[in-house]
Amino acid sequence: MTIRSTHSPRWRKRTVAAVGAIVLGASMLGATAATAADDPREGLGAGFYDAEQAASNIDLLGSLPKEGPFAANSGAYNSDLTFTGDHAIVGSYWGFQVYDISDPAAPALDGSFVCPGGQGDVSVYGDLLFMSVEQTSGRLDCGDQGASGSVNPERFRGVRIFDISDLANPQQIATVQTCRGSHTHTVVTDPADAENIYIYVSGTSSIRSGSELEGCTDSPASSNPAAYVDANGEMIYTSRFLVEVIKVPLAAPETAAVVNKARLFQNQETGNQHGLWAGGNHGTGTQSTSLTDACHDITAYPEIGLAAGACEGNGILIDISDPANPVRIDAVTDPGFAYWHSATFNNDGTKVVFTDEWGGGSGARCRESDPETWGADAIFDIVDGKLEFASYYKLPVIQTSQENCVAHNGSLIPIPGRDVMVQAWYQGGLSVWDFTDSANPVELAYFDRGPISPTSLVLGGYWSTYWYNGNVLGSEIQRGFDSFALTPSDMLSANEIAAAAMVQFPEINVQGQVMYTHEPSVTLARAYVDQAERAGTLSGNDLKQVRKSLDQAEHLMSTSASDRAIVAQLTNAARKGAADAAVVQAVNDLAATLG
Repeated sequence: MTIRSTHSPRWRKRTVAAVGAIVLGASMLGATAATAADDPREGLGAGFYDAEQAASNIDLLGSLPKEGPFAANSGAYNSDLTFTGDHAIVGSYWGFQVYDISDPAAPALDGSFVCPGGQGDVSVYGDLLFMSVEQTSGRLDCGDQGASGSVNPERFRGVRIFDISDLANPQQIATVQTCRGSHTHTVVTDPADAENIYIYVSGTSSIRSGSELEGCTDSPASSNPAAYVDANGEMIYTSRFLVEVIKVPLAAPETAAVVNKARLFQNQETGNQHGLWAGGNHGTGTQSTSLTDACHDITAYPEIGLAAGACEGNGILIDISDPANPVRIDAVTDPGFAYWHSATFNNDGTKVVFTDEWGGGSGARCRESDPETWGADAIFDIVDGKLEFASYYKLPVIQTSQENCVAHNGSLIPIPGRDVMVQAWYQGGLSVWDFTDSANPVELAYFDRGPISPTSLVLGGYWSTYWYNGNVLGSEIQRGFDSFALTPSDMLSANEIAAAAMVQFPEINVQGQVMYTHEPSVTLARAYVDQAERAGTLSGNDLKQVRKSLDQAEHLMSTSASDRAIVAQLTNAARKGAADAAVVQAVNDLAATLG
């Protein structure tokens, strides 16, 4: 375990790095006051569907309010997102909703499925959908009447499995009960096994009695590691300090079952299951950090054999080369983190971004009085299998006491040659930011609305904002579902955005990362040329000639010109772009596709 020294600088107003900011509203009332602030996001007028908006380098394409029972029920909060084909599936405390996003400028609600149980995080794998359930009111039959009593045979807490081969008519085919329910879960594939997938269950709620689910126990319940060893030195195992692993045979998903209770928090010298952060603060002026007895979120990256766990009091790095038997290989803590919430690898697996959900997501944590390193992201480099802290990133604008705001869910945007992600900040809106330089992250774009209420804090804002096949999609806790398109700026070119949009997947679970690659193309080469110009490695006549040769090569590709003529233009582009290795590589890769 690594504990870093603490410091708590006061929040400072910072001018956003992006350009072209605009303020929008139903009637534009208050726009003058908003634009007079240091940042257009400050001073936005409140409202539910008519709040003022501020945007920079991103356009809101479509916004759909919740409908039917998801609008009528005050507890039907939208939660996490998953994607399959031309559809986004939005989880909810009340079930899930399916949106057609084949036209991102005009998303449409395709269907709603009521199945209460709390949180409702969703993932997909082929024709299967998985859904987390943790509330004691959850029922096996998806009924909304609840499951009262200390022991109820109709109660369900764990992971539901649906057949979504007919997405308009999902069918529940299995329910896997777990001791703490499922706050979140992660779909983990095995590159060496095409017949099974695994679900890592992160349960953070109360523990069920053994009379309701055999094998569950919360005794002892202590923050003292010594309490888990009896007088004979034997371990007293509980349903805490573990991650339940479900095996799902793809040929018979209805037989899915827990196959391992992975004790990822053990002291690796003594074997004590309670081996990581015991809870509490780190000294004067530090956060009070949660005890580590579960993971809130685990992000798996099977192609590199690693997962990153955001585990309440610690961030951990996990070896998942054997997915059924994950093993912790490193753990860190941070004196400014209250609750390690989620994790995102960069594409080449050399960095992890961890988020701190200070205040549990319901608190206003982006006020002027709040430290800019609390409720933030922490960027870690992975060096020789160890996590090494690089820097923090926090939404670089002050929000009000009426807005719950803290770091929350985001995903990578496949900009070639760069580490860029879009991230939700609840009522702080969304931020697109670059962490290519781990020590110096910078914001590229944003979107924000004013608070829901002008006088009190009403829970709302973005739970998740994710990139999927060319667009940013957002799950708004109260207001519904939004779709966005990035727009060019001095820091992100049209070619870079177009190259990112060319990366297409049939489905995406953000917590199950998949490595992306860019196929050789003129667009990709142009993206690297734009980066070279921005960095100053290409300029003047060489820059002009590279672009001219790429234009001519593209024109020839649209005609019946010979490959030889096209390659000649690409060869010239590579020669003129010799000062930038990425440009040369992109051009040569394209030429190689022509023989």
